[in-house]
Formats: sequence, structure tokens, C-alpha cells
Amino acid sequence: MKLSLILPVLNESARIVQQLQRLQCLRERGHEILVIDGGSHDDTAELAAVHADRVETWTASRSGQMNRGAEIASGELLLFLHVDTVLPDHADQLIDSACQASQRQWGWFDVRLSNSSFPYRLISRMMNWRARLTSICTGDQAMFVAKDLFHRLGGYPAIPLMEDIAMSKSLRRTGKPICIDSFVVTSSRRWEQYGLLNTVLLMWRLRLLYLVGVSPARLAKQYYPDR
Repeated sequence: MKLSLILPVLNESARIVQQLQRLQCLRERGHEILVIDGGSHDDTAELAAVHADRVETWTASRSGQMNRGAEIASGELLLFLHVDTVLPDHADQLIDSACQASQRQWGWFDVRLSNSSFPYRLISRMMNWRARLTSICTGDQAMFVAKDLFHRLGGYPAIPLMEDIAMSKSLRRTGKPICIDSFVVTSSRRWEQYGLLNTVLLMWRLRLLYLVGVSPARLAKQYYPDR
């Protein structure tokens, strides 16, 4: 099964090369890497071009970038990957084995934050527990989905935040997800920058507001205070 790894990026010149270098073993095994740049003001796109199969500039909207990646993908299965999330070794084999064993068409990995201190390990456990309980994952968990199913559902909704939750809700109506217990490691930089407790409370509040119908555009202003 060929994977298309889709990386939506914006001003990530400090991280893009290291991430793509880690993924070269997947390219060597026949998978493809698609980088969709949201109009970076640094040299993210130029740096990515050396290590990716294709780099495109698209709208500065993560949902739009991921949908564009899905449009140009040649793989049977799409994997949406953040630039600061590291896949486990042999991620492609783990996905292929899980899909064949379960005959399911979508899923994600358990996640571990890069900060290894106890509070961050606890948050990781809570994220994984919540995802498994609700069948809803976040973008940090490297969601994967069969391309045909993704297009049949219309892709990610055109919203500036909560697109992963909305996509998960659509997917879970089609069948149960695959939860791979090998960890992806995602950066804890947001928690460290804005404070552990403040970030946890913010994320809980945003989820609650989204569930009661508050516009994702309004929520995005709270989540991205520097934009």
C-alpha cells in the first residue's frame, strides 16, 4: 500500500529539513512526500523542495492545504503529518499491517509529547485515552485515511480550526478507527511557550465552545493569539 504523506506548513524553515530527512526512508520504500506551503515568508518551500516529491504553495489554511495535498496524492492511503510530529520507525509497515488485520480504512497513532517530565506524560495519556474513547483524534496524532474514503466524504471542512475533530466525526460514522499503540512524538513547544495549565484549559474551553456551536473562526482567534 502506497502512502502519501501530506505536510501542511507555514514558516517552518527551522524544522522542515530535519523532518523531511527523517522521512527519506519512506520515500526509499516507494511512498511519497507532499509539502503544501501556506505562503511562508521564509524559505520553507525552497528548503523542502530538495527532500520532497512535490511542493506546492496554497491558501494559508491548514484544512485547505491538506485538501490540496489529497488532490494531488498518488498513494492509496493519505497520512497527514505536522512538521513537529515524528513518526515511529516503520510507520508504513505498522499502518499496512493494522489495515489488513482490521479491514478498517482510517485511524491514527497514540501520541507522546516531546517533554518527558511527568506532567507532559500525563497529558499524553489523557490525549490518547480521550481519542480512543471518542474516536476523535487531533492533528498531532498523524491521522491516516484511505484516499477514496477521504474524497467520498468531501475532505476537510473549510474551517480555520477544529478541522481534525470535524473530519474525525465524519469518518467515525463510516466505521471504527484503527488506534496504533506505537507512539508518534509531537513537540510540546506550545505547552512550554504558553504554560502547561493555561494551554490545557484553553484546549478544553475551545473544544467545549466548538461542541456548543461557536464559530471556528472565533475560536481560531483565541488559539492563534499572535496572528
